[in-house]
Amino acid sequence: MAAGGSELRWGVEKRLEFIEFHLFWEGGINRSDITNFFGVSVPQASKDLSYYRAVAPDNVRYDLSEKRYFAREEFRPCFLRPDADRYLTHLTFTTDPSFREHNWLMIPPSADTMPVPHRRVDVDVLREILSAVKKPASIEILYQSMNEKRPDPLWRRITPHAFGSDGLRWHVRAFCHIDGMFKDFLISRCSNTRNKGESGKQPEDDVNWSEFFEVVLVPNPKFGENQRKVIAHDYGMHDGSVVIPVRRALLYYFQKRLRLDVAAALDNPNETPVVVNNRQEFDAALAGVNK
Repeated sequence: MAAGGSELRWGVEKRLEFIEFHLFWEGGINRSDITNFFGVSVPQASKDLSYYRAVAPDNVRYDLSEKRYFAREEFRPCFLRPDADRYLTHLTFTTDPSFREHNWLMIPPSADTMPVPHRRVDVDVLREILSAVKKPASIEILYQSMNEKRPDPLWRRITPHAFGSDGLRWHVRAFCHIDGMFKDFLISRCSNTRNKGESGKQPEDDVNWSEFFEVVLVPNPKFGENQRKVIAHDYGMHDGSVVIPVRRALLYYFQKRLRLDVAAALDNPNETPVVVNNRQEFDAALAGVNK
């Protein structure tokens, strides 16, 4: 729904949002920004800008010498809800060539992201696992475990139903027909697939995937009062804490990513700015997942 209550086609509304994104974050826009990104004609870009000026005349001014539209000081968004996380996501796109086509920023500041080792996932393996998830069906995967009791790759039948990520690597959530339980299998360690078959379990049977545990985070008490206040603001806390609903199946990765498991042992609180306030319940939930 556009400003003023009128219905707009999705493509038009997206371009108006694009215009407003540039006005808000970069201060200005011209027709070539629109034509280059969306592949529309110059007349269409002019029409979009004219429509935007008609809807929000106090938001934009045209500079004839620069042939560019600039945001006025009294700018108020009509098609966009400004979001810092969204801007930073687009900034992330500028650092990765594979995502450049999704990047809306024309004048980005210098930026980079921390490089991490790439986990190679076989395309055909992923496609077959995805097919088994959609069917649903079981499938055999040739999987290399890091368990010392299983030093060689092993064909094992799984019934996959979901995918999860710890921010660094992807795994498939599946019922393991060998161990008789739901487990996580790193997709990068699946080298082959074969023999689709009957499903072993239904997705709803995986309660650790469907159920969430509310992790209560608070500033590390080793900090001083003013530092704890800054951390509370940094993490969007209210009354000194924030509640993060986490799938029970992802609690282990959540703890590792935030280093919550080592907070008590570290002398330097800067390494773990937040700690789990409901630690006893958290540990019990984690133990239940690992059974």
